[in-house]
Amino acid sequence: MLCDDVFARNLFSRKQREAQSAPGWKLFGKVPLRESPPKDSKTIQQEYEAKVSKSGQRKNLEFEPLSTTALILEDRPANLPAKSEEEAQRHRQEYDEMVAEAKKRELKEAQKKKKQMKERFKQEESIANAMVVWNNEILPNWESMRGTRRVRDLWWQGLPPNVRGKVWSLAIGNEMNITSDLYEIFLSRAKERWKSFRETGSEMESDADSADRESSLDLIKLDISRTFPPLFIFQKGGPYHDLLHSVLGAYTCYRPDVGYVQGMSFIAAVLILNLEEAEAFIAFTNLLNKPCQMAFFRVDHELMLKYFAAFEVFFEENLPRLFNHFKSSNLTPDLYLIDWIFTLYTKSLPLDVACRVWDVFCRDGEEFLFRTGLGILRLYEEVLLQMDFIHIAQFLTRLPEDTPSERLFSCIANTQMISGNRKWTQVSSCLSCYSDQPVEFVCEGNAGRKLNANTLPDTFCSLQRLFCITSIIRYLVKLILNGCRQNESPNS
Repeated sequence: MLCDDVFARNLFSRKQREAQSAPGWKLFGKVPLRESPPKDSKTIQQEYEAKVSKSGQRKNLEFEPLSTTALILEDRPANLPAKSEEEAQRHRQEYDEMVAEAKKRELKEAQKKKKQMKERFKQEESIANAMVVWNNEILPNWESMRGTRRVRDLWWQGLPPNVRGKVWSLAIGNEMNITSDLYEIFLSRAKERWKSFRETGSEMESDADSADRESSLDLIKLDISRTFPPLFIFQKGGPYHDLLHSVLGAYTCYRPDVGYVQGMSFIAAVLILNLEEAEAFIAFTNLLNKPCQMAFFRVDHELMLKYFAAFEVFFEENLPRLFNHFKSSNLTPDLYLIDWIFTLYTKSLPLDVACRVWDVFCRDGEEFLFRTGLGILRLYEEVLLQMDFIHIAQFLTRLPEDTPSERLFSCIANTQMISGNRKWTQVSSCLSCYSDQPVEFVCEGNAGRKLNANTLPDTFCSLQRLFCITSIIRYLVKLILNGCRQNESPNS
């Protein structure tokens, strides 16, 4: 009887499950709708609001940062031997130390963030105030106010981004008398030349001229792809790719005697970021026509040697320990100064720091470029003293991304561009006339320092090797380009 009863209950429950399972719905992977008593709209709204409030609470709990100090110290599980009194006391002490250290670390991080935010707000407020002064007082009265002490001090602190391009343009000037119409003329010539190179290979020109100009066009394409790659605005497909290509192409037509030289793309890119297209070209051509830039971009050996020699005079004057370390490591200034001067620090320094260097460079001229170089060496002096030749060269060509602007300019301010009683212009002008007769500089702590070509053998020898290698590479590039063109011609 008991068995029958059990069997009946099991059978009944089985039938009940089968009746509720609705196999027809399972065939389509669905379940039938449950029958529920109808609800009024007020009840439905209350249930919905309760559901939303609960989900919101869960989300807040999920994203709420949990403090590291909220650790719970528990005893061992019951199935393990109990801790001894000494062990328990030691663990509790370690726990208290961990909590105290975590609290200290959190407090330090909070104070650091608060300080950063405070400095950021202060900087933004300073920029806003400076912008008003520049727009309302200085720019309308540029010629009369540009040399005043107040403007120079404000200039040193950095130009507001929205007036930076205008101030650069005014400070650089337009001695070349370039106009927007002239830019359009040279741009159209550049476009015609690109088209002719693609279609005919420029058969009307001599092989040497064709190789030079074609190599310039190839270099422009290559360099644009390597200009500020993290920004990805100058690479192909970026918003400023065609603009940069146009400015550089127009310049090669305007100055075929100079052509395109690696490093120009960085200078043009910075100008394009701060000026309109035609204004950027005008500033670019006038900037590259300055004596220092022209000496480097035309690879004028004698003038470059003059600049390197003058730099070493002030290097030894300001940083004697580091100067001797570089000397013992056979590290000459051409190994890092060439890259700095060719790109005006835009490749080596973070872009915002480089723009601030440009601000004062437009005010003070070429002297500030070499003063900035000494400021960088001063900033990283202790680090560089621990390095060898290879690591110094690598470090100086790619400076840290977090190079602090304020500390760098503090180091630049502490760099004196006076050797004895002579300023930069006097030293460089004396060195430009160097010959077998030594030039004497009276330096503090020295009876006198005689400087001629024989006193800087490392610089001269390394530069001669550099120029020799550069000439060989250029000659090989011409041969390769001529060979490629002959192979591609239909008559070959």
